[in-house]
Amino acid sequence: MESATASGVKPPLLTRLRAVPPATWAKLAFAVLCLAALIGFFVFPTYPIYDSEYYLLWGREILHLHTPSFTAYDAPTEHPLAVAFGTVLAMFGGSALRIEVLCAIASFMVLAAGLYRLTRVAFAPIVAAVAVFLLLTRFNLAFLAIRGYVDITYLAAIVWAAALEVERPRRGTPVFALLLIAELIRPDAWLLAGLYWLWCAPAVAWPARIRWAALIAVGPIVWAGLDLIVTGNPLWSLQATNNLAVALNRTVPLSGVPAATGKYLTGLIKAPLVAGGVAGILLSAWLMPKRMWTALAVLVSGLATFVVIAGAGLSVIDRYLLLPAVMLLAFCAFALTGWTMLRHGPARRIWSLAAAALVIYGVYSYASVLSLGYVESELGFRDNGHTSLAAILAKPRVKQDLRCGPVSVPNHKLIPDTRWLLDRGAGGVIARSRADHDPRLEARISHGVALYALGLAQVRYALVEPTDNPLDEVPLAGFKRIASTDYYAAYARCAR
Repeated sequence: MESATASGVKPPLLTRLRAVPPATWAKLAFAVLCLAALIGFFVFPTYPIYDSEYYLLWGREILHLHTPSFTAYDAPTEHPLAVAFGTVLAMFGGSALRIEVLCAIASFMVLAAGLYRLTRVAFAPIVAAVAVFLLLTRFNLAFLAIRGYVDITYLAAIVWAAALEVERPRRGTPVFALLLIAELIRPDAWLLAGLYWLWCAPAVAWPARIRWAALIAVGPIVWAGLDLIVTGNPLWSLQATNNLAVALNRTVPLSGVPAATGKYLTGLIKAPLVAGGVAGILLSAWLMPKRMWTALAVLVSGLATFVVIAGAGLSVIDRYLLLPAVMLLAFCAFALTGWTMLRHGPARRIWSLAAAALVIYGVYSYASVLSLGYVESELGFRDNGHTSLAAILAKPRVKQDLRCGPVSVPNHKLIPDTRWLLDRGAGGVIARSRADHDPRLEARISHGVALYALGLAQVRYALVEPTDNPLDEVPLAGFKRIASTDYYAAYARCAR
């Protein structure tokens, strides 16, 4: 009998779609995802968060041949690669803020592609597709990208390193190169790189071992060297982070680490996915133990690093568990879809029913807390808060009175944005919260321009900590109101 193809009759559409390789579908989906992200970038304009804006400030200082202000009041910890990238972006002037966000969104896309690659090779295409879906529906992670957090790039580098390692165990140099990128962003990658060296070393000769050890050492050497050149103290980042953790009450004793771990992981990806991730670890260990070890090693190293950070007395925050959270998404995807790899029988039926129950629990849990109004408000404020500040600083009366002295703001939150918009150094914008305890600064802000947050900006930028003094939002004596926008009011005093 003559076949349908030979007779010129095309096979049904569904048959043709099923014949398309999974890799083709993945590439098409990734292209659509990137296009959607690009459209979102323009439709919902956002601007970098506090830490990310400091990288641009330091980059601009470097371009001006000034020493970057790592020691500025409540400045974040410097990250060498972020500082270098900020220096490049600072060349673009006013557009640098939006470009930084665009690059963070691009990193999120790279992270999604890396997670797909890792779970596809370790498990199966369907597991990979579900893992990426879970990642894209974690708004906490997406919000990090639209606010320009460097953590997304860190995650992308490590997930891709894991993907390359799963494809070819003990791959070596390409994996170490990606881990070096992560090392220059966050020091916790030093531990992962060291563990990977221990894994690879037995399979190679000493020249390769030494070469890889040197590659690992670049991270801490560059970090300490940059601190030494700028501050005179090679351990500045470690000590400053430690001091800030104590000041902000972000330290956690080792006895409190388990509770903090559970709390932060649940906050990042929600309880159903944490439970699914744990189940996925057990199920993958049963069904395909040899293929789950790389992802598990990354997860465990992330947890171990969190314990080390707590033990060192450093800040214990949820972002330090982002790597384990992403790996749990991969294992949760396996818990939801791994039953498709089993033959028909009782085990497959029980597993599929349990996965369906987890989906129902997850959808219910997610729907009960999801607020589209919050999402819209968050996206809108990232745009309106910045543009409102830029608008008030551009008003003629404000520009005129800027010559009268420094600009004061309620606390450290508005310092980087104001400094960037005015192109001022660390001494040109002063936090009134700091001046409360420093008579010299109090005398300096007795003239100049004083900015006050209004409405939602007051909640986000002024009265954000229990220790914030409400009086810092009260106009200073002798200052007169000269301008206002939806989120800010400007007062000035030129007579000393």
